[in-house]
Amino acid sequence: MKSSHPKLLAENRKARFRFEIIETLEAGLSLSGSEAKSAKTGGMNLGDAYAIVKNRECWLLNCHISPYAYDSMAHMKEPMRSRKLLLKRSEIDRVMGKLKAKGLTLVALDAHISEKGWIKMTLGLAKGKNAPDRKEDIKKRDIERELGGRYKLR
Repeated sequence: MKSSHPKLLAENRKARFRFEIIETLEAGLSLSGSEAKSAKTGGMNLGDAYAIVKNRECWLLNCHISPYAYDSMAHMKEPMRSRKLLLKRSEIDRVMGKLKAKGLTLVALDAHISEKGWIKMTLGLAKGKNAPDRKEDIKKRDIERELGGRYKLR
C-alpha cells in the first residue's frame, strides 16, 4: 500500500525566497531509465531550474541530474540537458498566455514521486521579488521565530 503524501526528491528552496509564487501546477517529467533511478536516489538538484514554453511544448532547463553510478553508459549522458515536461495542451496554452501577458517566470519548486510511482515536478508561476521585499520577508520570519511560532504575520 502506498502512502497518501508524495516522497520529496529535490526542492528549490531559493525559489520561494527570490520569487513571489502566484500559482502552482504539477507536471510529469520525461526521463531516461538511469536518470529516473538517479533522481530517486537523491541525485537531482533544482538550484536554478526553470521552465520555458517552446513550440507549444514545456521544457525544464538548468536541472542537474547526476549520472547513475551503476549505469555502464553514464559517462555519455549530459547531466544538465533540457528535459520535457508533460502537461496537457490546455495547461500549456494557459501558462503560455500568462507568461507572455504578465511577464512571469515558470520556476521549478520541487520534484517528488506521485502515488503511482511517477516522478512529478511542481512548477510555480512566479514574479521576481526585489531586495526590499526579501528583507521584509526575513524580518517577518525572525519575528515569528522570536514569538515561538504562536502567531502568523501576514
